Amino acid sequence: MPRNKYPEETVKKILDTSLQLFVEKGYEQTTILDIVNNLGGLTRGAFYHHFKSKDEVLQAIFQRDFDENDPFKKAMEADVPNSLERLKLALRLALETNKQNEQRMAVSSMAHSLLSNPRFLAEHIKDVKTDTRRMAEMLDEGMADGSIKQGNSLVIAELFMLLVNVWMLPNIFPASYEDMVAKVEVITQIFNGLGYDIIDKELTDIFCGLMAKL
Repeated sequence: MPRNKYPEETVKKILDTSLQLFVEKGYEQTTILDIVNNLGGLTRGAFYHHFKSKDEVLQAIFQRDFDENDPFKKAMEADVPNSLERLKLALRLALETNKQNEQRMAVSSMAHSLLSNPRFLAEHIKDVKTDTRRMAEMLDEGMADGSIKQGNSLVIAELFMLLVNVWMLPNIFPASYEDMVAKVEVITQIFNGLGYDIIDKELTDIFCGLMAKL
C-alpha cells in the first residue's frame, strides 16, 4: 500500500464526514460503511489505518472541538484587568462558542445525548475534572491579585462544575426552558451568597439566548 503523504488531510476528511453523518442520521444509525461511502474515494483500509472504531472517531471529534474552542486557553491569552474578569470571560466564551456555531452545538448535543453510555460518561467526567483544575487555577490567580475572595479554590471549582455539568444537563435532569433559567438563578444565588460573583448578567443573558435556540 502506498504511503499516505497527507495523513492530516485524511483524518480531517474522516472527521468532517463523520460529523456531518452523525448530525444528519444520528450517531447510532451511522455505520462505518456509511462513513467510508461518503469519503470521496478513500477506502475502508484508509479509515482503519487511522481509526479502530466509530467510537474512536467520535472521541477524536470531541477532542478536535475542545482543542479548537478551548475557552480557558483563549481567556488566558486575553487582555483583561484581573483574574476575576478572565474567569468570567472563559465562562462567556464557553457559551458563546455554542451559541454562534451550529456545528459546535451539534457536537455538544451529541456529547450530551451519549452520556448514558458508560464509556462516554467516563470521558465526560475526565473532561470535567480537567476544566475543574483549570478553573481552580484561575481562582487561585484571582485570590492572589485580590480580585476574588479568598477560599478553597478547588472546592469552589468542583461545586461549580458539578452544578453546571451534571445538574444543568437536561438528559440527566429533564427540564423546560423556564426550569433551566431558574437553575441559573439558583446557581448565581449560591455563588453570590458565598462571595464569588462569577456569574453576571451578561453570562446569564448568553445562556438564556443559547437555551432559546435549543
